[in-house]
Amino acid sequence: MRARGESAEEYCGERPERSEVVNTNGDSTEESGILWREFYNEARGRLEAAGEEFAAVDARCIVEEASGAEPGEFALVLERPALKRGVAHFDAMLERRLGGEPLQYVLGRWGFRTLDLAVDARVLIPRPETEGVAELALAEVKRAASEGREPLAADLGTGSGCIGLSLAAEHRTVQVICTDRSVDAVAAARANAAGLGRPATRIEIRHGDWFEALPPERKGDFDVIISNPPYVGDHEELPAVVAQWEPVDALFAGPTGLEHAEVLIGGARHWLRSGGALVLELGETQLDAAAELARAAGYVEVAIHRDLADRDRALVARHR
Repeated sequence: MRARGESAEEYCGERPERSEVVNTNGDSTEESGILWREFYNEARGRLEAAGEEFAAVDARCIVEEASGAEPGEFALVLERPALKRGVAHFDAMLERRLGGEPLQYVLGRWGFRTLDLAVDARVLIPRPETEGVAELALAEVKRAASEGREPLAADLGTGSGCIGLSLAAEHRTVQVICTDRSVDAVAAARANAAGLGRPATRIEIRHGDWFEALPPERKGDFDVIISNPPYVGDHEELPAVVAQWEPVDALFAGPTGLEHAEVLIGGARHWLRSGGALVLELGETQLDAAAELARAAGYVEVAIHRDLADRDRALVARHR
């Protein structure tokens, strides 16, 4: 095993001879002479020593990305010699992860429902609990379609586009407008939409703050408005891996954490059609207060939904 801190160039340079192999594309590349298993063991050991809770998972993901392994190939890849360019990629990713950078940013992509999304520090990392929020929104889309309409959805504060793009990918007629006040997030969402294929023709991504970004002629037309807004209070503490790496403006809302939720609850009823729904992801301790705000604003069928960890996660409120 190579010494800690040794570069890929130095490590591969230790080999007295490098055999030349031809990959499946017919390109000639240099082989390091060392199996990917050894790189996996190194990554896992160093991550465990650094105190990473999911060291084995992180090491596997890094090796899969560096080696170009297809899904289900990991066990086979471990017994293959690493190519020099793969070792360089492995080195760079492992050092970034050891530096505390989230695995999703290190890999540059992350899965969300049926999608493989590009993610970086411009946007929040898509999380499993948000997949459940997308499912609630999809149910509203299906409800609208069952009534004979071409559903119209808005994903406000779209970030990577994970919710809005999932709706378009999973329902064949919904039209989706995604918005974000961050220019960087809009660029990230557009890049992800560009890789979506045909569903991207039913997606519009706009820059602007909440409802200001929506086309005024569509007021009163939306079947569902979804948002995972910033909802962390200014004085709340977050894990370092979140607070130090993810975009602050997408996390913190203000003193109470409900500041953006109040705007969304107050404004959505002017944009929803009668019977349309507002779907919000919020913090577990905020949902009772948000539900009261929704009822006071005249929404009906106000309900709080739990996530897979059995924690309060989302609010669904219907416009009269």
